[in-house]
Amino acid sequence: MKTKFLIICLLLINSFFGQNSDSLALSVKVKWNNMPLIIDSEYISKNNDTLKISQLSFYLSNIKLVFDDESVFKDNKSHLVQLKDLNSLNIPICKKNKKIKTITFSIGVDSLASVSGALAGHLDPSKGMYWTWQSGYINMKIEGISSSCKTRKNGFYFHIGGYLAPNYALKNVTLYPKSENLELEMNLAKLFDNLLLSETNSVMIPGIKAMELANYSVKMFTIK
Repeated sequence: MKTKFLIICLLLINSFFGQNSDSLALSVKVKWNNMPLIIDSEYISKNNDTLKISQLSFYLSNIKLVFDDESVFKDNKSHLVQLKDLNSLNIPICKKNKKIKTITFSIGVDSLASVSGALAGHLDPSKGMYWTWQSGYINMKIEGISSSCKTRKNGFYFHIGGYLAPNYALKNVTLYPKSENLELEMNLAKLFDNLLLSETNSVMIPGIKAMELANYSVKMFTIK
């Protein structure tokens, strides 16, 4: 009887771990060039701006996988990624049973979600990523300090968003994974390579500047 009970327990354990090992998740690695980005650590941009990042939050939405056999998996949700929340850097996707050909996702929240009003979960306004119904969601929020900024406490604030034309800041990215593991790298240095913080240090509303930053943000993402 004890042997039978032990066998059942082992089968249940194997089944549990087998399911977990077969699961596929998008792992987000936030970096400054080749090094992991650490909150409140000092970095130097290509334009010689010395800076520290105090906050980094952004949405990854509408994740779509196309497999080698041309079958498709879609996740239409919006996932809030926050550098201060390690759990948010790992996004469960689906079962790992096919080779992935491409992955497509949006940086931000689409217009449908923006006009649907305040929602729950990752889209809850309490997350600090919602302006108003007129402006919608902040797709990406980057804040920090730099001696190059002649602002109060040397702060810079980039709140990138906008869902109405001509300032529709949602950006789509398509990448080609080179391995079975989905490791999405975000190199924040590439954004600051395009900025002089003495000149551009506060973007808080939809508009031309937010669109420029949204265009730069696409170049930050690569996948292994």
